[in-house]
Amino acid sequence: MTRIAVLGATGYTAVELIKILLRHPNTEITALTSREDTRCVGEVHQSLAGRLGLYLENLTPEQIADRAECVFCCLPHTASAKVVPALLARGVKVIDLGADYRLDSPSVFEKWYDSPHPDAARLGQVPYGLPELFRSRIKESPLVANPGCYPTSAILPLTPLVKAGLIEPEGIIIDSKSGVSGAGRKPKQTSLYVECNESIAAYGVGTHRHLPEIEQIISKGSGRAVQVIFTPHLTPMDRGILSTIYSVPAKPLTQDEVLDTLRAFYKDEPFVRIVEHLPATKDVSGTNFVHISARLVGNRVITFSVIDNLLKGASGAAVQNFNLMFGYEETTALV
Repeated sequence: MTRIAVLGATGYTAVELIKILLRHPNTEITALTSREDTRCVGEVHQSLAGRLGLYLENLTPEQIADRAECVFCCLPHTASAKVVPALLARGVKVIDLGADYRLDSPSVFEKWYDSPHPDAARLGQVPYGLPELFRSRIKESPLVANPGCYPTSAILPLTPLVKAGLIEPEGIIIDSKSGVSGAGRKPKQTSLYVECNESIAAYGVGTHRHLPEIEQIISKGSGRAVQVIFTPHLTPMDRGILSTIYSVPAKPLTQDEVLDTLRAFYKDEPFVRIVEHLPATKDVSGTNFVHISARLVGNRVITFSVIDNLLKGASGAAVQNFNLMFGYEETTALV
């Protein structure tokens, strides 16, 4: 059994993570942290009532390391990087579900997150937690940067096509729509029921922090520098992401060539499905799967991907990475 601590255990991502870990045959949750809440986790997340009796605690890195062999950080940006060095120094493996280790450049991080990086020397050395692209590095690393939800939905359909030279690496337009849980559990005016119900709205146009992450990882995974326009939208549903992506063919193509390239790239991947139909968010809700399809319309390749933002976009991916890091079957507790 691997002893687990979850830091920042009050949010939507954390409760989904805890549910997966409770059914994992090789894990024992030994610590849950919060800086403000001290209640039993079953009071904070009523779906856990009677399933886990741990109380939330405000623990030091040293106390966490005494209790856990693996730590999942579900913390705001810069908070993980303030505790990760101390955890790694004590031999604890860490999966950071925040943004602290996703970007390679300290200056890019500071530009997009409005803060100097607390552990800047480690940037560029941490594998990005998409097993479909970086499995071998994830297996060997004590620290993994879990991907963002929007980036997962864009990187997976685009990387094979850019790498194969089927589409131009510039002028890619990513139109993404996310459920309200993607905004987190902390109350905000834009996620109040009367604000978002029966409405859909764009936000973060040209300024969303996932933009540099998307460009960096597709460029790294494909070996070609890419430039994208990314527009996220808040959609009145609990969970899920649909990304519709427009790109220009780099050569004459057929729709079957696009789909066959995606199938070949992901043929051995347990959680990627290339489908003929146009995918919907309900197809993958509550799962760690991503469904991808494509159409050729005029002089554009249009790719579609759907994920559950809380699972393949966050906690499911984190457990997939955990399984690789600790030598368990990759699909354990996820299928």
